[in-house]
Amino acid sequence: MNAIILAAGTASRFVPLSEEIPKGLLEVRGEILIERQIKQLKKADVGDITIVIGYKAEMFQYLCEKYDVRLLYNEDYLVYNNTSSMIRVIDMLGDTFICCSDHYFTENVFLDKPMDSYYAALYVSGNSDEYCLRLDDEEWIKEVHVGGADAWYMAGHVYFNEAFSERFRSIFVKAYHQEETRLGYWEDVYRKHIDSLPMKARKYGNGIINEFDSIDELRRFDSSYIINTHSLILKDVCQKLNCSEKDLNSFKRIKHQDKHLLFTFHKEDKQYLYDGRDASVKECNL
Repeated sequence: MNAIILAAGTASRFVPLSEEIPKGLLEVRGEILIERQIKQLKKADVGDITIVIGYKAEMFQYLCEKYDVRLLYNEDYLVYNNTSSMIRVIDMLGDTFICCSDHYFTENVFLDKPMDSYYAALYVSGNSDEYCLRLDDEEWIKEVHVGGADAWYMAGHVYFNEAFSERFRSIFVKAYHQEETRLGYWEDVYRKHIDSLPMKARKYGNGIINEFDSIDELRRFDSSYIINTHSLILKDVCQKLNCSEKDLNSFKRIKHQDKHLLFTFHKEDKQYLYDGRDASVKECNL
């Protein structure tokens, strides 16, 4: 077996920490996210591990010597989505786990040796904008809808067996020539060809698969981030506002044409804007 860990993205929703460090290299509950995942894979006897990097690629270099992993650079990480990482490992797919570097598994999800290809799944009550699943009685995925309610949805790692990998490789290489494909997710290619790519849902209970889309979500999982986010940017903000990091929340990146960092956050009942051009902080109403 081998494993592919996708780690090329910028995690732009994770401002301002993502401005300073790739999300997969965050320390959570005393462990670096990607290191914890590598160790879990190796404990499951998956020693052939390739990490696809892009954003702040140099920060991942130490993993080669420390864990004997392979790094593969995706120069298109700013232009396209995870399809551009998948195309770079397409010939490595066989008996393969595919993971994201920023997942925290409270249990070692790689210990079971699966036969059928599967996508890990969690259950959501109420409305969701996730990739929601319709399953048959044997847990085979029959349809995938973006958005749904009271449903199992795609979350966490994926397993491809060799037969699935062969079929997927043929379909994906052809689809990747289209700009629409490159701008989307590899899961979108799977959705369009679901009848040719049999895959099950492997259901997990609450708390086993964890992903954090914002500092606020991370704080609910690791309370140490309430007091100390390890962000030099936020320490500077606190000095300017004469407050503690625990007083700041609801961080949100503002999209704009220039490259400098721009994000809003809340302190008590007031909203502020951080402008990376001059590291200024001012009260605002956006």
